[in-house]
Amino acid sequence: MHTVLLTLVTYLPLLGALIIFLMRGSSEEVSRTARWIALWISVVVFGLSIVMWSEFDPTLPGYQFSYQSSWLAGYGVSYHVGVDGISLFFIILSTLLTLVAILAAWQMIIDRIRDYMVAILLLETTLVGLFSSLDMVVFYCFYEATLIPSSMLIGIWGGPKRIFASMKFFLFTFTGSLFMMIGILWMWVHTGTTDIPVLMHQSFSGTVQSWLLLGFVLAFGVKLPLFPFHAWLPDAYSEGPASTTLLVSGVMSKAGAYGLLRFCVLMLPEASHRYSVLIMILGVCAVIYGAIVALAQTDVKRMVAYSSFSHMGIIAIGLFSLTAEGINGALMQVISHGITIAALFLCIAAVTYRAETRSINEFGGVASQMPKLALLGMIFIMANVGLPGTGSFVGELLVMVGALQVSFWIALFGGSTMILGAIYTLVLYRRVIFGAVVKPAVSHMRDLSARELTILVPLALITLWMGIYPNSFLSVFDPAVVSFTTSGKVAALTSNVHTVAANGTDIHQVVVR
Repeated sequence: MHTVLLTLVTYLPLLGALIIFLMRGSSEEVSRTARWIALWISVVVFGLSIVMWSEFDPTLPGYQFSYQSSWLAGYGVSYHVGVDGISLFFIILSTLLTLVAILAAWQMIIDRIRDYMVAILLLETTLVGLFSSLDMVVFYCFYEATLIPSSMLIGIWGGPKRIFASMKFFLFTFTGSLFMMIGILWMWVHTGTTDIPVLMHQSFSGTVQSWLLLGFVLAFGVKLPLFPFHAWLPDAYSEGPASTTLLVSGVMSKAGAYGLLRFCVLMLPEASHRYSVLIMILGVCAVIYGAIVALAQTDVKRMVAYSSFSHMGIIAIGLFSLTAEGINGALMQVISHGITIAALFLCIAAVTYRAETRSINEFGGVASQMPKLALLGMIFIMANVGLPGTGSFVGELLVMVGALQVSFWIALFGGSTMILGAIYTLVLYRRVIFGAVVKPAVSHMRDLSARELTILVPLALITLWMGIYPNSFLSVFDPAVVSFTTSGKVAALTSNVHTVAANGTDIHQVVVR
């Protein structure tokens, strides 16, 4: 039953996409039916992912809902999938935001609706397959497959510069993934297998780990993105429709965080310790640079895009703190940010669609016309800042606790996201929501519709739930994280680094052997 459950969550969207693609009839009938098929498929898949959560036992070691069958048996490659405490919430986030994207596209997308729904469902299958893959070749296939529907969603239904943004996104991500393929091929040749659980127990030399780490950081650092591999992000986020942007920012970027954790931190612990401070510094650069550039934006969508980039730096800091607190905080931040950034892009879409502009200077006094939006927007703005009572606060707090065990200065500058985030986020909220109505377009705005409230209210409740009762999430992935950070060699390496840091020695002088 468990095996069937994961298979259904992975491939039901693909079946739905095939059914929609094969439909025939008038354009209006096909569009209407495509919407409803995509909606019900996404509802069922999300429901099944919640069933997986209820059936998942975090106290059991290893992977659950696993299935393995021979594929290229003579070459050590198999179709191997499964879920642990780390990957479970990535899958749930994918199924939830796919459902949200389909609901959001109900009125936003008015052209080639059938094709849009096919692309959304294909993207869902590739994302779930990516997060559940336990073979590196299978992972790579799903990872690359995400580029096809996501690039189409930006390039066909995006803004005036959609082709440029789509090509930029595709080329950056595809180029980065070539380095991952080289690393996979090297491990395949030298170990005879691409099975991830087997490779987790392989002992590679320090030099080999360093080269593999470089390749994986280049691959997943582009997807996250990690500074300075972020050039594709503002164009892709600002040109894509909101129903697409929420998936790219809310889930696809999190594939970068998942890859850094799964294939760098967990699989290459020695190299991760050796270069952890360097990558954490890049995370700090993302935090500060992203916040400063966000504050300078006049396009409301680009401001939120750079805000997302800044928060990705926090995730990188947490992952490479190599502590249970830091990694738990990064995972909490992944989930919380995925929900918050999706909701922010939807709030922006609701305002810009009515005002027919994205310029911050064209707004003011929106609260008087859209009080429901103002209230919900405030919740998501506070979550983006990291206010206590929201999931982001829990994630950022744990990340800072983990970073403090490595370097006080990294924790200090990384924690500046709470101050810098508050500045640009509250400036955005004040200029758009408050003040007098000065533009005629704002004075004629209508408040959120029932459909928009149906989308945003549950996201707000999830955001508050994560802040008020974070243990419902931490208790799932914490055992997997703790088992890693307390394992023999890793624990010794961590102790060595933390001891040296505590004694005031330059951490760059620590040579892990």
